[in-house]
Amino acid sequence: MRTIEYLYLGMLILALVLIYYAVKNYYFTQDLMSDGYKTRAKVIHLIEVPGDDGYTYKPVFEYTDKRNTINTYESEVSSSPPSYNIGDTVEIVYSEDNEERKVISFWGLYRWTVILLCIASPLLIIGGGYFLYAKM
Repeated sequence: MRTIEYLYLGMLILALVLIYYAVKNYYFTQDLMSDGYKTRAKVIHLIEVPGDDGYTYKPVFEYTDKRNTINTYESEVSSSPPSYNIGDTVEIVYSEDNEERKVISFWGLYRWTVILLCIASPLLIIGGGYFLYAKM
């Protein structure tokens, strides 16, 4: 194999690995939605996260689980301007052990699936396209 073919093969393999993890994350989310518990959570605090362009804001949610225990959940995503105001309510889904929690919205549920597929798509097209073209 020539050096350039290794590059295209690497792109193709990386694309397939990313697609695998995207599909795995998608099915994990689907299982959480079907087996998890849905409830309403209230934004109780906004954490300021310093960055190069100023501050972004990360919401902290509070919810009561099925055992009547009050739990807090700090979002993984921060934004500027803030996505939520203090006092806003959202629907979340959580696992039985309260280890996995997600906000029920498209981005809250499928963020990593979309990001991984967006990275994998051009790699798959370039790497796979090279080998398809080489076979012709």
